[in-house]
Amino acid sequence: MKFIECPRDAWQGFHPFIPSEIKLDYLNQLIRVGFDTIDFGSFVSPKAIPQMQDTAWIADRLDLSGSNTSLLAIVANERGAADACAFEQIGYLGYPFSISETFQMRNTQATIAESFDRLKRIADLCTKHKKELVIYISMGFGNPYGDAWAPEIVMEWVEKLSKLGASTFSLADTVGVAQVNDIGWLFTALIPYYPELEFGAHFHTRPDDWRTKIQAAYDAGCRRFDGALLGYGGCPMAQDDLVGNMPTERLVDFAKEQKELLCLDANELQKARTMFQQIVG
Repeated sequence: MKFIECPRDAWQGFHPFIPSEIKLDYLNQLIRVGFDTIDFGSFVSPKAIPQMQDTAWIADRLDLSGSNTSLLAIVANERGAADACAFEQIGYLGYPFSISETFQMRNTQATIAESFDRLKRIADLCTKHKKELVIYISMGFGNPYGDAWAPEIVMEWVEKLSKLGASTFSLADTVGVAQVNDIGWLFTALIPYYPELEFGAHFHTRPDDWRTKIQAAYDAGCRRFDGALLGYGGCPMAQDDLVGNMPTERLVDFAKEQKELLCLDANELQKARTMFQQIVG
């Protein structure tokens, strides 16, 4: 199993502002754990997400020496992508592409059609600067707005988006509504059909239904999972305080049960968990 740790998703909505030095120390600790990838920040307007205003400052100071961990930054437009591409140490650019028109407007101030055009330009930047593009299919399992959703719609958009040069797609259960049957259906349909692509799961979940979501994706062949220590954060659109990020601790527990090879340092992981508890109180 491949673990993507998402501190950016955990603290982007946290108030007050976390001092940059504290974020840097925590991220360097996460690097020592040995995660495959760390979703560490986003190049977006500080007016939109004040907590992310120091992403460039942090990127310049992260210590990746002797580490195999990759860095992923979220971007919402071409300008943010260009800013991210200026950093050699950032290997992945992630773009949240929603199949809910309402959420796409709320999240990136662009329609789905406009986002598709943005992605074309972002993909060109990734090719030029030798970055890999990760497309998050947000609201990938339904939405609370009444916008049209069906597994077939997800399949249609993956087909269109796959032609832009993205290497990875992550299906995001943005508001924690994913049904086990839909999870299994989508991953079973996508993974064999696109063997050249990597598909991941970015689940938001209530404390009592994390296992069924992971199990359904795993049984369907998914081996890339996003998580956040303590299950902190999640989508502010969830309208349910119990819906947070998939807890990394639960992913680790599941991997052990499946006898998956873990490349994480347990001692460093515990140190990171303690640090994060102190940050969020």
